[in-house]
Amino acid sequence: MKHLLTGNEAIARGAYEAGVTVAAAYPGTPSTEILENTAKYKEIYSEWSPNEKVAMEVAIGASIAGARSMAAMKHVGVNVAADPLFTYAYTGVNGGFVFISADDPGMHSSQNEQDNRYFAKMSKIAMLEPSDSQEAKDFMIEGFRISEEFDVVVMLRLTTRICHSKTLVEFGEREEFKMKEYKKNIPKFVATPVNARGLHVKLEDKLKKLEEFSNNTPLNKIEWGNKKIGIVTSGVSYQYAKEVFGEDVSYFKVGFSHPLPMKKIKEFASQVETLYVIEELEPYMEEQMKAAGINCIGKEKIPLIGELNPDIIAKAMKGEERELLDVDISLAAPRPPIMCAGCPHRGIFYVLSRKKNVMVSGDIGCYTLGSVEPLYAMDTCICMGSSVSAGHGAQVAFDFNNIKKKVVGVIGDSTFFHSGITGLLDIVYNRGNALTIILDNRITGMTGHQENPGSGYTLMGDKAPIINIPKLVEACGIKNIKVINPLNIKDTEKIVDEALSSDEASVIITKWPCVLKKFTEEDIEEFGNERVLCKVNEETCKTCRICGKVGCPAISFNDKAYIDENMCVGCHVCMQVCPFEAIEKAGV
Repeated sequence: MKHLLTGNEAIARGAYEAGVTVAAAYPGTPSTEILENTAKYKEIYSEWSPNEKVAMEVAIGASIAGARSMAAMKHVGVNVAADPLFTYAYTGVNGGFVFISADDPGMHSSQNEQDNRYFAKMSKIAMLEPSDSQEAKDFMIEGFRISEEFDVVVMLRLTTRICHSKTLVEFGEREEFKMKEYKKNIPKFVATPVNARGLHVKLEDKLKKLEEFSNNTPLNKIEWGNKKIGIVTSGVSYQYAKEVFGEDVSYFKVGFSHPLPMKKIKEFASQVETLYVIEELEPYMEEQMKAAGINCIGKEKIPLIGELNPDIIAKAMKGEERELLDVDISLAAPRPPIMCAGCPHRGIFYVLSRKKNVMVSGDIGCYTLGSVEPLYAMDTCICMGSSVSAGHGAQVAFDFNNIKKKVVGVIGDSTFFHSGITGLLDIVYNRGNALTIILDNRITGMTGHQENPGSGYTLMGDKAPIINIPKLVEACGIKNIKVINPLNIKDTEKIVDEALSSDEASVIITKWPCVLKKFTEEDIEEFGNERVLCKVNEETCKTCRICGKVGCPAISFNDKAYIDENMCVGCHVCMQVCPFEAIEKAGV
């Protein structure tokens, strides 16, 4: 019986069938659902790690111990995990080791669209690229076989369209893989320089064997059609090419894409009149093919930027303008990106937006929306964890050059656990004086409410110790620590002003659950669950629109301000900013 699965669900199924017993990840679109689904298999220990480097290291440790293990992350997460990855590529594995890089062409939910196929080449590991959910499952199983046969790390590279699209998958039985025996092996697993030099030589030899494997494996296959046109392609681009050209051309479908099967590609190229390379984002295959002397056409026609689709390929290669559905976008209600009604981050960003001569160093999360109108309360956003350290750097630059300007680093709780802690340590160690604000909404909000070290529960649903953020901050060496309710504007403004006037490093922790979170029993005990909604008194309202400056989507204006009772959750921020007391409590 076949099952309709997303690529992410199929990856989890593949891990199950491959006998994986340890899986780790940090959530991030488009990879999040992989671990959410491995956790459904009791045979696989699954955890959310504080960041991708830790997840990679947890899986590596399990692999060294002898278990088949995996780590999953979105493409930018591989940047975080690159340090252990590059060295584990040298040592090789014990139990099979596969990690998943979920790339995001088109930046549907990412800060860049880097092509992580280059990570495989640079770190000298094997790489597989499935084209649908069936292959996603099958390639996981094959990845573990390759990892153990060649003693190498295997990267399985997905893209958003594979992660989230559904295709049919045939299930198999789980291989009850027995852990390999662990044997102490210092020359292999202790990467001191003297050992690593020898490991590098061995790795280059493994790569030669992998290239031979690549030239012979059915993972790289030729589909002969008309030989006037030959297409080399991989991943989801194969599906797009097939939709555009059908059976009229010949295809070289690359499934095992590092090392590339160059000998086999040359044979294919010699039998077609014109050779094209259709690949998303970077010319990863095209560059290597041209360097090998293969005459081909790639980025001359196929865009380098953004996610591909059949329409783009048809226009680029055949000059076809495909007929698309004519949609009158003027009928769609304008909906700019904005924080949810009742978001606990709104109050702090409203306060920060009113501060003069302050630079706000932001971070990755829903609170990045503090940068959009009407708040405009964030100046920068680079990557996970950067707000604290970049804020410190900016403050140092201002102070060192006698520029009177305060810097505030703003970071979420999960992101603080991910990579903000080290930035705070840096501030303390180097006697910085930046203000850091940790937005503790009791969950990892940006990726869909995954648990984290502060939430009190594990990925597998077990209760866990709740990391006390104020004590953690104190242990880092911060003396000025305040915990506030961010829904109280007056208190928030007072505490922020005090911190901005201080010459020492300060941390403010805003503590209130995400408005979309299902409250745990601990949340209910601490925060209660009574919500009193707001309404506008039209007789008192002066239509000054000041309540609109908090950016709540529940508020709109006709002649007077209006609060949609179906959206209001009773945070009362709007009520506090109204200068005419025209917003009142309206009951639960």
